[in-house]
Amino acid sequence: MINRPTPKADRLRFCLSDADVMELADAAIKIEDHYSQHAGEHRPMDIEWAKDGPDGAIYIVQARPETAASRRSATQLEEFVLQGSGPLLATGRAVGARIASGAVRLVANAHQLSTFKPGEVLVADTTTPDWEPVMKTAAAIVTNRGGRTCHAAIVARELGIPAVVGAEHATERLVVGQTVTVSCAEGAVGKVYEGALDFERVVTDVSGLQRPKTQIMVNLGNPELAFQTSLMPCDGVGLARMEFIINEHIKVHPMAVLHPERIVDVEVRAQVQALSRGYADGASYFVERLAEGVGTIAAAFFPRPVIVRLSDFKSNEYAALLGGRVFEPHEENPMIGFRGAARYIHPAYAEGFALECRAMKRVRQDMGLSNLKLMVPFCRRLDEARGVLAAMAGHGLVRGQDGLEVYVMCEIPNNVLLIDEFAKEFDGFSIGSNDLTQLTLGVDRDSAIVADSFDEQDPGMLKMLQMAVEGARRNHRHSGICGQAPSDHIEVARYLVGLGIDSISLTPDRVLQTMQVVAEIEQRRT
Repeated sequence: MINRPTPKADRLRFCLSDADVMELADAAIKIEDHYSQHAGEHRPMDIEWAKDGPDGAIYIVQARPETAASRRSATQLEEFVLQGSGPLLATGRAVGARIASGAVRLVANAHQLSTFKPGEVLVADTTTPDWEPVMKTAAAIVTNRGGRTCHAAIVARELGIPAVVGAEHATERLVVGQTVTVSCAEGAVGKVYEGALDFERVVTDVSGLQRPKTQIMVNLGNPELAFQTSLMPCDGVGLARMEFIINEHIKVHPMAVLHPERIVDVEVRAQVQALSRGYADGASYFVERLAEGVGTIAAAFFPRPVIVRLSDFKSNEYAALLGGRVFEPHEENPMIGFRGAARYIHPAYAEGFALECRAMKRVRQDMGLSNLKLMVPFCRRLDEARGVLAAMAGHGLVRGQDGLEVYVMCEIPNNVLLIDEFAKEFDGFSIGSNDLTQLTLGVDRDSAIVADSFDEQDPGMLKMLQMAVEGARRNHRHSGICGQAPSDHIEVARYLVGLGIDSISLTPDRVLQTMQVVAEIEQRRT
């Protein structure tokens, strides 16, 4: 063996060509088919390969049955039971139903994320999308601020990490290096105890569970979890969040890759341009990486439907992307500002939206993943709906063509009040209970102070849900819900099933439990 320095030019190019990747994929399929045929059942394989330097040929050097991920059961319902006790250090709102222990790591800002070690308990005032790569390595998360639908809560649910949000003064009461136990298994109140307390994980096999008529789908944003999550007995993905892919796998504002010359900061401009090395240009980098992320999710669940929500960053979140501050306005209340459908057709972002559309077209047409459906978020008015659909058609995404279905998030009271009119523009509705509750009750969903007023079971909210489901049925349109309400409150799931909703999309940790309840509800109704 000879070790040689690699010239800088070679370090900046990909070591595999597209043809190499296709050759490897073909070999992997043939190897898996071969061993599965001899075993008489599907046999996932671990395959090792090498590319020869002198002749450039690809060689398969080893293949053996995969014995880790493939043996994980996707039909097990788990419960956590706290057995020990200790001094209570902080309380807040519980996210999920798990328990975890670890050493405290206080993080005041993104610059301190580099000090975080996997398995620690992340303690912060709040979190933002650019923290997600670190959050997925945490044992648990504790934040001073936030309600059940804040960023930390949403990400923690998806990753299956216990989180306590809205735990006021947690960053003052918890000390770096201190061992704590974060418990979300004791009801709505999440608790942070001193020390590593004993707890039990109880697993129940529900492999014989009867599948309900109501579709039970899953919320997902991380492509790395797609194949593992696809093993669950669910009917597809009811909400695939594009923001996770953009934030973690692309990292740059779409307008920045198109117009790096507008970035005044020379260092930031260099970072933006460096990301697209090996690609034809910045636009190609953005489109290919986004298509790869979405395509991974769509492929994992094929042929089950995967509903991808077009980007729904708020302006402050877009500004946090690399190069983003130049292209985003400062808003006092981004939650109800420059976001969703209005952004897509605005001159300030129309070019960025075109990149999103190019990526989705690539997934459906070039990759052949026709199970991909698209969803427009935060569509306030009918003229916005028509404008977005026209823009999508102009970029090759024509509703109805090649079976393309376009849904709309039903998350603004106007969507419910004008549901008959919106039904003429879209193929289905997915209720976003987080924003719909916020806007119906006038409650800031990220505020810990008024968190008790954020109630999806308020009579007014139940009336909104009823009007939405009945309106969709009246217009022969698909009705679903992808908001947090049915994941947190089984009573909401019961209510929606009683209304005749077509699908309920849940966080992965709630799929089996809710499926069990929905099946029982349907049996009692027959």
